[in-house]
Amino acid sequence: MPGPLTPDFSPWTFDDSASPEQREANDERVAALRADGHAVGEGCVVSALAEVDADTFALGDRSYVAAHAHVTDDVEIGADCSVNVAAAVRGRVTIGDGVRIGSRTSILGFDHAFDRVDVPVHRQGLTSRGITIGDDVWIGAHVVVLDGVTVGSHAVIGAGAVVTRDVPAYAVAVGNPARVVRDRRTGERPASREVPRRPDPDADRARRLERFAADVVAAIPGLVERASDGERYRDAPGAPPTVRAHCDAVELAALAGGVPACLSRDEHVARLAGLVGPTGLAPELGAAPAEPVGATSGDARRPVPDDAWPADPEGYHVLCVGYALDLLGAALPAVPGVGAAAGEVAARLAALPWRTNAWGAGATVDTVGTALTWAREAATPVPEGAREALVGWLVEHRDPVTGLWGAPHAGDGWREPVNGTYRLVRGTFAQWGTPLGLGRELTDTVLRHAASGVLDDARVTACDALDVVHLLRWARRCGAEGYRTDDVTDVARTVLDGVLDRWTPDGLAFAPAGPRTSPGGTASRVPEGVPSLQGTEMWLATAWYAADLLGRAGALGWTPRGIHAPDPRPAPVG
Repeated sequence: MPGPLTPDFSPWTFDDSASPEQREANDERVAALRADGHAVGEGCVVSALAEVDADTFALGDRSYVAAHAHVTDDVEIGADCSVNVAAAVRGRVTIGDGVRIGSRTSILGFDHAFDRVDVPVHRQGLTSRGITIGDDVWIGAHVVVLDGVTVGSHAVIGAGAVVTRDVPAYAVAVGNPARVVRDRRTGERPASREVPRRPDPDADRARRLERFAADVVAAIPGLVERASDGERYRDAPGAPPTVRAHCDAVELAALAGGVPACLSRDEHVARLAGLVGPTGLAPELGAAPAEPVGATSGDARRPVPDDAWPADPEGYHVLCVGYALDLLGAALPAVPGVGAAAGEVAARLAALPWRTNAWGAGATVDTVGTALTWAREAATPVPEGAREALVGWLVEHRDPVTGLWGAPHAGDGWREPVNGTYRLVRGTFAQWGTPLGLGRELTDTVLRHAASGVLDDARVTACDALDVVHLLRWARRCGAEGYRTDDVTDVARTVLDGVLDRWTPDGLAFAPAGPRTSPGGTASRVPEGVPSLQGTEMWLATAWYAADLLGRAGALGWTPRGIHAPDPRPAPVG
């Protein structure tokens, strides 16, 4: 016979055991969670005796959280999942669909730092690499899953296990520490899943770098010329001409010590500066230019407020047109009016989609930071305190556990916040030469992202690889010099060797397969696997950053120019 607490302690019986009053109360709890910005699906049950005190929380359809469960920090749980009585899910945790979490189990996606013996542990802060659990996983009672672990789909974790290492898909793991005892598909104990490291013939790599550097400089004039119709530039032959393609051509030619040969330097300047309207924004080729609010005309040009934070492609053109003109010895003829009064900056930043689209949020900050840089260098006034308010909000809202801005996604892991953090950092703190600290936390998170498969040859894109090596290099300037050197070196070798292996005289493809979109919505619409200006420029910058992490950038003899230049510009402060 169900008792009054049955729906709380046995929420799988909720449909049969809950009273009308309990149903109404559950609806109110779910509505309150949604009102707080949490994503709670349909048919969910959250016990009144559970404590959900999360910064970000997602609960998929038909999932439930039972009595005395404790959920904190950043937790994403899929559909048809159960968090049973007195279970704890804390820290950075991403859980797939159909996962059963037994009573009194602890899934702890964080840890205490304890490296120093002269400082009490409770004052050394927290670290987090996060926990990822796949689909259709059964975790028994009294299990402990520690930070940094990935549990593959269809795995079973026996009661009382302490999981300190990754558990493969379909594995049955038991014990303390947990060990795999069999594969559910075959009944056999699986073979070792250790991934062999690439050999590191340092001398051979140095020789390859020197040959590669010479080949790049020799190839650039031809690949830039092939992308031109004599006046405009296409990302690759057959693609439509774009503003970014022209800018990439200028950056590549500058890397080789010249300008694209089809136009003179002055003609390049006139062509690019002529794209910039009175708002300081450059529309895509063939698109109508934006006008300030209040402009009167008979066409369909969309109004843009004088101080608006521009969307793409105009937003990205603030970067690429500005840097291309800078490389040509010129400047934007008008600086975008993206400044906002100090009191408005925080509200605008808070309204960006940090939880759902950290990549896009970071891209917006990149645009704003770069526009502030151009304003400083052109001595163009901006609202008093706007720059300081931007920096202050970003510092305050950086995650102290991960070193990132934004939260991971169940389907895409750390890709969004890593890419968004790269864009944000590139346009502000790195561009201004401003280290922030949290270098070790950032290194841990980026290395975890790199280990997720994002750098695999079959799926790696230029922006994903660049984001990783750029942030690892910046982390060193934020206090992580000498930290996890072997792991950082392995990532840098993997990235650099991949670029060397894929290089052709026609350049490099942005992605090996499938149409991809780069940060800022500037996809070139080049067919999959086809070398392009965008792919070549980004991969060459990536190669330099990876080589620099290995202490070998000098062997290249050139440095990225423009958007991906590693040296900071004067900070727009003061």
